[in-house]
Amino acid sequence: MRRREVILAGLSWPLLGLWSAPTRAAAAAATAFDEDTVPALARALAAQAFKPQSKQLPASLEKIGYDQYRGIRYNPDQALWRGLNLPFQAQFFHRGFFFRDRVDIYDVSGGRATPVVYRPSQFRFQGVSAPSENDLGYAGFRLHAPLNRPDYFDEVCAFLGASYFRAVAKGQAYGLSARGLAIKTADPAGEEFPVFRAFWLERPAAGAQRAIVHALMDSPSAAAAFRFTIVPGAQTVFDVSMRLYPRVSLDRVGIAPLTSMYQFDANDRNGIDDYRPAVHDSDGLALINGRGEQIWRPLHNPAVLQESAFEDRAPRGFGLMQRKREFADYADSEAHYERRPSAWVEPVGDWGEGSVRLIEIPTADEFHDNIVAYWRPAQPLAAGREHRYDYRLHWCDRHEWLPRLATVSGTRIGAGAKHTRRIVIDLSGGTLAQLPAGSEPRAVVSAGTGKVANVVAHAMPARGTWRIAFELDPGSERSVELRARLEDAGGALSETWLYRWTA
Repeated sequence: MRRREVILAGLSWPLLGLWSAPTRAAAAAATAFDEDTVPALARALAAQAFKPQSKQLPASLEKIGYDQYRGIRYNPDQALWRGLNLPFQAQFFHRGFFFRDRVDIYDVSGGRATPVVYRPSQFRFQGVSAPSENDLGYAGFRLHAPLNRPDYFDEVCAFLGASYFRAVAKGQAYGLSARGLAIKTADPAGEEFPVFRAFWLERPAAGAQRAIVHALMDSPSAAAAFRFTIVPGAQTVFDVSMRLYPRVSLDRVGIAPLTSMYQFDANDRNGIDDYRPAVHDSDGLALINGRGEQIWRPLHNPAVLQESAFEDRAPRGFGLMQRKREFADYADSEAHYERRPSAWVEPVGDWGEGSVRLIEIPTADEFHDNIVAYWRPAQPLAAGREHRYDYRLHWCDRHEWLPRLATVSGTRIGAGAKHTRRIVIDLSGGTLAQLPAGSEPRAVVSAGTGKVANVVAHAMPARGTWRIAFELDPGSERSVELRARLEDAGGALSETWLYRWTA
């Protein structure tokens, strides 16, 4: 368990009564299940007033802390589908600590959904007394599959806390998280955290390459049905289908939200006294907009909360990426930030007009997620109707960018002459290594305010890269929007680098 699991579980609500089983005691009863079951439940739920669920737990769990919660471990010998010679298994999280909400889980097979029955004997309790109750339910679940080697079931993904979930690809360790939905993020009145209320896990066929999970989500403002098709591998891919049913008009909503941590790197070391060169789960926001422009926006740990909007129509993709992949980039033998996933959202269908939003929140440590990115539609999502968003979510090292373009491999900022700031951008890949003789790449740099001077671009043959360098004189400005890329007579040679410099 890491800080990703230490997230307030959010808002709650009793699921009882939305389907045919009259009580949870009838746990052995199976009910019919098909592709419209969860959307029908979500529609019915959205037509009702929101009802918060009781968070009360047995006395033995009521006041446990972080260490005690860590001591509650699921017994792998009791994993769902274990012993059936299937390619996936599921294990479950106990309720307690911040994760007080009950999540009901169903095993779907042959068109029937059977409740998975909680029993204290499924868990090993260390440092805390086992509850005597047999109807507590679960806090969430995780899927296991032979990801890194054929004889061991690695943890591939986990759903725990509010509508948070996370995953890894081959050779990776957990890092950033995704969410089902973001509502009122960075709103002065407070954020609303939708919560997954129930999951239906389709039992995989022998030799299946994918797992299918259905989820019911609820919050005061909306209900939703999700279908996740999960394919583990060198990239772990989620095909996500969301059918959203607002109770109220949603004007501050985030579609396909990602949540990560950024503390510092070479562009952002003010006040940092740390032996490590960098500390972050993600180092930049990447975008390919509807016009086909590839953009890289390095992340920043600001002095005050910042929100950036990248207006677009029909976006091709966006994500929070971890581009630095060498141990020396972080020199952290415990956290191994070089193994953290990137997450790339690839919309399916036309998402219309809107903007990719980036929220950057100040943080003084590496234990709190302070970065959020998502798609916000230009128009509010109307209450009383269905809104559908489909997308493919890639958990990966790198994603396939536009192959002709060089990408930003580093951003460095330091003192320049006479109160200026010296900014250096390194570029690699694309067609830079195959430029014809006589080609003269040039750096195109602009600033929304302030002054840019001494712009240069030059090759670094020993490293096979190019560098753009310039000086920024911000004058009296407290923030400056910057833009740079490498071009030649044929057009762009690199992706577009965007940055908000702040005093």
